[in-house]
Amino acid sequence: MSFIWPSLLVLLLCVPLLVLLYFRMQQRRHRFAARFGSLGLVHDAVGSGPGLRRHIPAIIFLGGVTILVISLARPQATLNLPRVEGTVILTFDVSGSMAADDLKPTRMEAAKTAAREFVGNQPPGVLIAVVAFSDGGISVQAPTADREETLATIERLVPRRGTSVGNGILVSLNTIAVDAGDPPILSANSLTAPQAPATPPQGWYTSAVIVLLSDGENNEDPDPILAAELAADLGVRIYTVGIGSAAGAILEIEGFTVHSQLNEPMLQEISNITGGEYYNAGNEEELRRIYSDLEPKLSIRPEEIEVTSIFAGFAILVFLVGGALSLLWFGRVL
Repeated sequence: MSFIWPSLLVLLLCVPLLVLLYFRMQQRRHRFAARFGSLGLVHDAVGSGPGLRRHIPAIIFLGGVTILVISLARPQATLNLPRVEGTVILTFDVSGSMAADDLKPTRMEAAKTAAREFVGNQPPGVLIAVVAFSDGGISVQAPTADREETLATIERLVPRRGTSVGNGILVSLNTIAVDAGDPPILSANSLTAPQAPATPPQGWYTSAVIVLLSDGENNEDPDPILAAELAADLGVRIYTVGIGSAAGAILEIEGFTVHSQLNEPMLQEISNITGGEYYNAGNEEELRRIYSDLEPKLSIRPEEIEVTSIFAGFAILVFLVGGALSLLWFGRVL
């Protein structure tokens, strides 16, 4: 047990003083009884209870004072409380191909619509972060429970340049690690073969998942399959959402005409490696399954809870018991 205001525990030194005061009062009663020899006066001064019973209400009262002083220091207890929790990294493809219009109005807007609905369906205990990637990756919002902040971040995303799905996965893993108090996992340059980090993190990240929204067209290092294998080693599942169509669309990028289409096999392989699922954003019924598949984790986590009210309530109960016994036995409160 800990205390928010431990300095107030010094008031417990008053309890021995109260004990001394009580004994002084008892001595005065006995002297008073000895001075006045009347049996009735002796009876009233010393108390009518036989033996030690006359001291029981006072002992109970002192116990109540002790508990009340402890409550003033605002005690805290560590309790194992069940809670629904988890971390979801929304990883957005913001490459130039996301400007294609084979999903109306564009792939980028379709991804935002899917993400907005996803955010609105998450329970309060789930933290959501946002990562964006094109030819590189960046964490644009740390994990937070503030849904309005997350939605505002999603709205600011716009298509940019090339596509590096592997960088998006690596930045998402680093975001998860940093949020858990661990150092970043790996950089894109160091990911050359399937490997786990040299120093194991503080526990595997099984309560964290990545939701990757992309058309799956990859044209930059590192290899997204190697990044997916690293995620699997760390216990992070990747749920991929395909943004686009198999037929694809024609894009004008920097004076070049480019045909861009959804690469479903790539996204399916990433989700299979990590134990996640693949969904197609063009199929609303299939996309809706992501909310049931992403079951948040029910965990038992120790938390410090202030228990001042419990101590104060118990002190009042002790005072009431002491007062009731004193009235019952002696016809007075102490």
